[in-house]
Amino acid sequence: MNRHLMAVTALLLATGISAQTPAPRPKFETFDVATIKATDMNTERGRFITMKGPHRWIAQAYTLKLMIAAAYELNPRTISGGLPWVESDHYDIEAITPSDVQPNHDEQMAMLRKLLTDRFSLTFHREPKDFSIYELQIAKGGPKLTPSTAPADDPPRVISTVYPQKIELPAHNATMHDFVSMMQRAMLDRPVVDKTGLTARYDFNLQWAPDETQFGGEVPVAPSDAPAAPLFTAIQEQLGLKLVATRGPVDTLIVDRAERPTAN
Repeated sequence: MNRHLMAVTALLLATGISAQTPAPRPKFETFDVATIKATDMNTERGRFITMKGPHRWIAQAYTLKLMIAAAYELNPRTISGGLPWVESDHYDIEAITPSDVQPNHDEQMAMLRKLLTDRFSLTFHREPKDFSIYELQIAKGGPKLTPSTAPADDPPRVISTVYPQKIELPAHNATMHDFVSMMQRAMLDRPVVDKTGLTARYDFNLQWAPDETQFGGEVPVAPSDAPAAPLFTAIQEQLGLKLVATRGPVDTLIVDRAERPTAN
């Protein structure tokens, strides 16, 4: 042991303070309580998944198909099978998460996967298929991204907000995987594959004028004279990246069994 470490250890012992390792992060395997209610889809209410405080998890106006897309980070078009209600019935879910720690996105999705199994009796299998996809690539001139200064364990946030003539998507401490995952499961009409090779975490604020190919057609299309640029142009001008339409192999999900949710 070097002299500096010996001195620090002696000081801690002398003052009655013991060096402690951080407590292990709790396992988030299932929600403590979850209430599921059928609801009518109303575009004015909006559809979202969010944490309201450290323990209250909310999903509003989600179909089972869209919940599967969120839970397994898939584009909805890569999900098939099941009866028609799987993509027509909408649900509101309110759940309480365990422990005193707020779960991050991955932990929330792990609990959602368990809920789909327990309450919707979901079973499925995977099949690789050739699909129309987008590749996210670095544009000519290089990326225009600001590395995040947030701690590595600060949860990433990639959340879109809809305004009358534009959509704003602020990203905080986000990787390209976080960005691509959000685009393919909720935003674009086909799967998205990260081909940038970028591994850092970034802060950025993407703004664009939406069209009918985004958010399942549930977001109003911006007028032709909207002040914001279309998505493909905005990604290139603001982020130094580009979306390239191509085809490629995708691991699709086929629903084998699903039942309307059990009573609360």
